[in-house]
Amino acid sequence: MQTRSERNRVVRLIVCAGFCCVAAVARAQAPAPQLPQLAGGVVYTVSPGEADPQIKRFTADNIVMFKRGVARDANLLVYFSGTGGTPASGSLFLEAGAKAGYRVIGLTYDNANAVPTVCGPNPDPACSDRFRQKRVFGDDVSKDIDDLPAESIVNRLAKLLQYLDAHHHDEGWGRYLRGGKPNWGRIAFAGHSQGGGHAAYVAKKKKVARVIVLSGAGDWVNATKVFAPWVASPSKTPPDRWYAAYHQKESRAEALAKACELLKIPPGHVRALTLEPNAPLAANPGADQYHGSMISARTTPRDPQGNPAYAADWAFFLGAAN
Repeated sequence: MQTRSERNRVVRLIVCAGFCCVAAVARAQAPAPQLPQLAGGVVYTVSPGEADPQIKRFTADNIVMFKRGVARDANLLVYFSGTGGTPASGSLFLEAGAKAGYRVIGLTYDNANAVPTVCGPNPDPACSDRFRQKRVFGDDVSKDIDDLPAESIVNRLAKLLQYLDAHHHDEGWGRYLRGGKPNWGRIAFAGHSQGGGHAAYVAKKKKVARVIVLSGAGDWVNATKVFAPWVASPSKTPPDRWYAAYHQKESRAEALAKACELLKIPPGHVRALTLEPNAPLAANPGADQYHGSMISARTTPRDPQGNPAYAADWAFFLGAAN
């Protein structure tokens, strides 16, 4: 007879051999997530609570994927969704990362409260620095959010990599660990909106393989437009490893463009996108129609064949452009 733990295991491995497939994750009381489709690849999920039982909140499945035959020395790409999103919401970008030769993780994290909502009204420009330090690294430096240490991004990533190394050891996940912690130099970070700011924050504090900031890091005080000090602070990651994008028509485009300057991202690595969102977004007219369109699997613009119209931009950010 199966134990409860066995019945509730959330990892199902789907191997795609030369054709597209969708992984259905069996879970007793939750619907199966919409996973990326990766021809010739491997796609599966891991619950945050499976990787670390101390994680009780924000438990949408982490997505794990890579192409079969991926290079043994391939870097890892870790993606953070925006406020209220899940890894599945960026599934097309995750697929692009795998096609570009990365092992890929879409990491679930505590993204209920956005930095502009919590810290924008606060006259202290350092509010968002404390916010991100707590959310990313788990340090108890902010009373504005109730994140627990186990819920931090770094703990979630470390515990997931430890889990993958233990349960899928032959896939090489141990290469992205050093002393039980993330091996920063082997990991590229990307994120959208709140997640883009977190990716930038990690790259400021650690020397990472690459960082891709999508409509993120525009942290300022609303009343004075004074940017958070961390945005212009020295970076452990060299400038040539930084990439960014924002949409010219999104509501905070001016702040995001200025943030790219303060982050010292080379101008040639920044793209101001212009394409109109995919039609389904019209169903939600109250939303910023452009902010999520560069990354959302539902609303990103498509070419006449139905493929993501920003595929070439994504390839450029990922280092896969021809």
